[in-house]
Amino acid sequence: MSAVRFEAVAKTYPGASAPVVQGLDLQVNEGEFMVLVGPSGCGKSTTLRMLAGLEEPSAGRILIGDTDVTDLPPAQRGVAMVFQSYALYPHMTVAENLGFGLRMAGKTKAQINAAVQRAAERLQLSALLARRPKELSGGQRQRVAIGRAIVREPKVFLFDEPLSNLDAALRTQMRIELAHLHRSLGTTIVYVTHDQVEAMTLGDRIAVFNNGRIEQVGAPMQVYQQPVNRFVAGFLGSPRMNFLPVQGASDTALEVPGGMLRWPHAQGIATSRVATVGVRPEHLKWVDEAAGFAIAGAVDTVEQLGDISVAYVSLPGLSEPLSLKVPAADGALVRGANVRLGAEPQHLLAFDAEGRRLEAVSVA
Repeated sequence: MSAVRFEAVAKTYPGASAPVVQGLDLQVNEGEFMVLVGPSGCGKSTTLRMLAGLEEPSAGRILIGDTDVTDLPPAQRGVAMVFQSYALYPHMTVAENLGFGLRMAGKTKAQINAAVQRAAERLQLSALLARRPKELSGGQRQRVAIGRAIVREPKVFLFDEPLSNLDAALRTQMRIELAHLHRSLGTTIVYVTHDQVEAMTLGDRIAVFNNGRIEQVGAPMQVYQQPVNRFVAGFLGSPRMNFLPVQGASDTALEVPGGMLRWPHAQGIATSRVATVGVRPEHLKWVDEAAGFAIAGAVDTVEQLGDISVAYVSLPGLSEPLSLKVPAADGALVRGANVRLGAEPQHLLAFDAEGRRLEAVSVA
């Protein structure tokens, strides 16, 4: 296994008005599971393809270990890639698909058979070695694609949206299998997805992409709890973070659509700089009439999700309703009901007019 380093890497396609990737600096540590996450078109897949050697950088360099691989062909980089489409040969059996890369590399039949058997046992494919791809389920095909990468014993595994073709139950199963696989192999993994659940559950660290740049890199919960700006705060989390424009402020409260939120002076942020305040759905709570700080609105829609429900509350002067997570049995979940909401100051995030987070809020 090896570390990966991007140094000032950029990619611009001929005739394009803007670069797809710009000024990318990223260190992936040896043995790390690094997830590149972001919306469609943000440059994450292009970054992976440049690492694989399938795209040529317009600027900068890429290193695997101590080797500059920027100009090396894919076969000489020591990487193995798993694609979204599986890319299996339909006329070959599972065993033949697993061993194809080794056969092209000139390995002996005995070496190929041994490697195929090891990968099949690891991925529970031993009983399927004689089948062809059309006889397999989506999850089984994905395991074959992963096994084909494993047998090559690469320095770095590359995954490009590998679970997006699977249904919800299979995605959950495959996330668990991928996490177990990483623990058992210990190999460096660079994984691309637009799915924040995959990013949060799989990554040792995540890199959040936006418009060809990395907005933030860090451990999943660190990025979730301490986003550097509104984009990161709004991208991670389901439902997304609620954002409220600040209409006025004092040393003790912020005026927002529908009412006031408590804001102790001791948090150390100049209230004049606060343009928007953010709060996650799990941190909004019902409050009673006696609460001194509250925002008032009406329940618009309720989504029943089993153990919890998500309520959407409309506020006067706010185009997008607030979302909050509550226990499914909560009696306040009646469409049209007037409600009062509040949040503890430590759960509020302040953003300036440019969308930068000012700092984490602390309680007096």
